[in-house]
Amino acid sequence: MISGRCAACKYLRRRCPSDCIFSPYFSPSDPRRFACVHRIYGASNVGKMLQQLPPHLRAQAADTLCFEAQCRMQDPVYGCVGLISQLHEEIHMAESQLAKIQAEITFLNCTAPEAQGLQIIEANSNLNSLLPEQITTVGLYPQ
Repeated sequence: MISGRCAACKYLRRRCPSDCIFSPYFSPSDPRRFACVHRIYGASNVGKMLQQLPPHLRAQAADTLCFEAQCRMQDPVYGCVGLISQLHEEIHMAESQLAKIQAEITFLNCTAPEAQGLQIIEANSNLNSLLPEQITTVGLYPQ
């Protein structure tokens, strides 16, 4: 047990027993963590959930309960599902942008040799229309 009472026992204004189910997961240095979880789930329900789990999964469960409770307080209707939906939408938009950019790259790679050939032909036709004295002023031939 952490020295003194855990955040849960302080919040509930009771003495913290040596086998307190909350003390390993709700330290006295972060009382808001338990207050948030208690407000959404209730101390009795959280205690029952933690006791039903194997000890090696309890810390992760406490973290998850805390995260879900914080999300529920920020968005009472959707909670963490709203955040998950928003992130899923952002992933979908990023994947769509990536597919569009990959298609543009593929298109440009397919048309690049043709475009380079056209540029060379256009440059040659422009040079052919110049008179010899104009070519020297353009800088293609040294004077």
